[in-house]
Amino acid sequence: MTITSGADGMRNLTPTLIAILLIAAVTTAQAQDLRGSRESITQQHQHAVTYGYTFVQTSSQVAGLVDAGELVRVSASRTMTLHNVSYPYARPAVRTLIERLSAQYFNACGEKLTVTSLTRPIARQPANASDDSVHPAGMAVDLRIPSNGRCRAWLESTLLSLETNHVLDVTRERRPPHYHVAVFPETYSNYLAGMNGQSREYTVRSGDTLTAVAARMNTTVARLRAANGLRSDLIHIGQRLSVPADSGGSSASAVASASSAPMVREVTHKVRQGETLWRIASRYETSVDVLRRQNDLAGDLLRIGQTLRVVLDGS
Repeated sequence: MTITSGADGMRNLTPTLIAILLIAAVTTAQAQDLRGSRESITQQHQHAVTYGYTFVQTSSQVAGLVDAGELVRVSASRTMTLHNVSYPYARPAVRTLIERLSAQYFNACGEKLTVTSLTRPIARQPANASDDSVHPAGMAVDLRIPSNGRCRAWLESTLLSLETNHVLDVTRERRPPHYHVAVFPETYSNYLAGMNGQSREYTVRSGDTLTAVAARMNTTVARLRAANGLRSDLIHIGQRLSVPADSGGSSASAVASASSAPMVREVTHKVRQGETLWRIASRYETSVDVLRRQNDLAGDLLRIGQTLRVVLDGS
């Protein structure tokens, strides 16, 4: 069969063949979006670093974050099952996304969504895991790929739609087959609040200023002051701020604004085997010279377990 290119060729195609070609084009586009990239892994890791998330090394550290409320239990339900999940914990916003997604999936497909992995300590990461994986930060969830084609298409379409709104990053992994979903907790919370017109709560962390919090949460300093009865811009670590609901603009633009807001944060990095000063500088988007100055280093020599101070501007 010969297919003529251009508008004349399209007119010569039967409706059935046109439908087949369109489905193939959509499927190809989705497959490309689901491939993931080194850049997406770096973006996921950078989000965790920017917000000061702990990358748990051991099982005891997981328990410590659960006690502190930074990780919460994810439980099986009538719409979701957990399969061989050793550490059924995640960041609170990640649990919210899983619960909402599983309910929607169940309503659309009539079967449960299967979770195969959540938080994983670095000591329990598989051999093929990236050094920048956010499973140890409690940001990621692995989902089983549905065998039913209709359910698989629904799940991929929904995840890609959420990725378009910048609240998560999804990759279809091959070994073993699953969807790796890295959730950006803060931007997802803003996304939900924007949809629901709800106010939010923000806990002040080291390095925060009222201006940075306002930019990050897509509001203004004046509105933050009014909502919290503040007479100045002075805030302190641990303080809980009420963030008023977004007064305008789409939820997608609110997420984009929040994710790109400038921040100044200081984090610590523990040197792991095989790391160099250059590699650490690249991970945090800084330079070797800056790392040397921040840590009073005379040269590039590092030792395993050494703790480095890294100041981020989030720009």
